[in-house]
Amino acid sequence: MDFNALLQNQRAFFQSGATRSREFRRAQLLKLHQTLEDQTPMLLEALRSDLGKSSYEAYATEIGLVLSEIQHAIRQLRAWMRPQRRRTPLLAWPSKGFVQPEPYGIALIIGPWNYPIQLLLMPLVGAMAAGNCAILKPSEFAPKSAAAVAQLIDAAFSKDYLTVVQGERETSEALLREKFDTIFFTGSTIVGRAVMTAAARHLTPVTLELGGKCPCLVCADAPMDLAARRIVWGKFMNAGQTCVAPDFVLVDRRVLDRLVAAIKRVLRQFYGEDPQKSSDFGRIISRRHCERLINYLGAGQIIHGGQHDAEARFFAPTILTDIPADAAVMQEEVFGPILPIVGFGTLDEALNQLRQRPVPLALYLFTSDRRIQEYVLTNTRSGGVCLNDTVLHMIGKNLPFGGLGESGLGAYHGKASFDCFSHRRSILRRSLMIDVTLRYPPPRLGLANLKRVYHFLLGR
Repeated sequence: MDFNALLQNQRAFFQSGATRSREFRRAQLLKLHQTLEDQTPMLLEALRSDLGKSSYEAYATEIGLVLSEIQHAIRQLRAWMRPQRRRTPLLAWPSKGFVQPEPYGIALIIGPWNYPIQLLLMPLVGAMAAGNCAILKPSEFAPKSAAAVAQLIDAAFSKDYLTVVQGERETSEALLREKFDTIFFTGSTIVGRAVMTAAARHLTPVTLELGGKCPCLVCADAPMDLAARRIVWGKFMNAGQTCVAPDFVLVDRRVLDRLVAAIKRVLRQFYGEDPQKSSDFGRIISRRHCERLINYLGAGQIIHGGQHDAEARFFAPTILTDIPADAAVMQEEVFGPILPIVGFGTLDEALNQLRQRPVPLALYLFTSDRRIQEYVLTNTRSGGVCLNDTVLHMIGKNLPFGGLGESGLGAYHGKASFDCFSHRRSILRRSLMIDVTLRYPPPRLGLANLKRVYHFLLGR
C-alpha cells in the first residue's frame, strides 16, 4: 500500500473541513455504534478464535465498553466542542478570551493483541469525536480480530476518513516513517520507545499506553475472601493478558496463608477443577507466548496450577510462592495467568520494594484503614490506583486512564479521549474601539512606576 498517497487523500479530506462540524462527528459516531451492534456476532467469533474468549467476557471487556464509550461521546459532544471562556488581562481590555478545542488532523492508532477490539476502537472514538481522520493498525498477532475490524471499518466509512492497515512489524515501521499529526500507541514499553523515537523525527505528539508490573498490596485487615475474588477476577480474565492485571501480590505475612487458601478456593469456583475445560477461561495468544510463560515456572514453588499445553495455547491459572527476588517472574511483566505472591513484614518494607521498581500502570491496595490508604497514596507513584478492588478504575468515563514514566504518556477515556486528540487553541478577540498606548514606545513611565502598573494590568 502507498501510505504516502493514503495520507495525502486523508489530509485533503480533513482540510476540506468536512470533519469539523458537530453534525458530521455525531453522524459518524452513530454509524460506528450501529455497525458494531450489527457486527457483534462476527467480532465475538473473532475474539473466540484469537484468544479463546467466551461471548460473555468478549462483550463485557471489549464490545460493550466501546459501545458505551460511543454513547457517552455522542451525549457529551456538544459540551466538549464548546469553546471555554477565559479571563483576559486588563492590558488587553476590552477583549474576550477562549480556548477552542480543534482536531489535530490525521491520527495513527496502533492497537495491541490482548484486547484487539477495545484497545483499537476506544481511542478511535476519541479521535472521531474530536474531528480527526484516522488510520488504524491492528495487531497481526490477533489476525481474526484484525480482519474483522478491517471489514467493519471499510464497509462503513470512506478510506479518506477512516481506514485499517493490516500487516506485520514492517508495516508498522513503514507507517511510522510517515508524518502524522498525532500517534496513539498501546503495547509494550520497548515498542513504545521505538514509536516515540519515530514520532520525534516529525515532532509528532504521542500518547503511549504501555504496561509494567502492577502491584497488589493486601494488608492484614482486608477481608480475605472478598480480596481473593477481586484479585482473581482482575488477574485471570483474558488468561492474565491484561495490562492492568495485578502482576504480583505483596501480602502481610500474618495473613499470607489465608489469602493463598482463599485464592485457591476462588479459582476452583470460577474455573472448576480443570480450567482447560472451562468456557470462561481463555487461551494464550500464541505458542511462543505460552513457552515464555513456561520458563517462569522454574522459580519459586508452584502451589496451584502450573499445567500447560503449548500446542493448545493453554496455561492454567497458577500461583507461585517462595520466589527469589531476582527471579525473572519478579522482574518482567508476566502478562499471563501466573500470580506470584510474596509476604512482607511491615508496610514500609513493601513500599520500599515498590519504590525500587519502574512506575506501574496501576496499583492496587486492599485495606479498610483510611490512614493506610492515604499513606500508600502519598508514598507510591503509579498511572492509576484502585482501592479495595482491581481493574475497575479504568472502566468509568470520568476517570482518565493512562500511565506514568515507563507505563505510559498521556491519558484517555471519556472527555480525556476527546482532549487526547484535540489541540487546545487559545484565542484572544480584541475590540478595535479602544487602544491603550502604554505598551507602545517611547516609554511613558519610569521603571518603578511600570512595575506597579504592570502588576495591576497583568495581575488578574
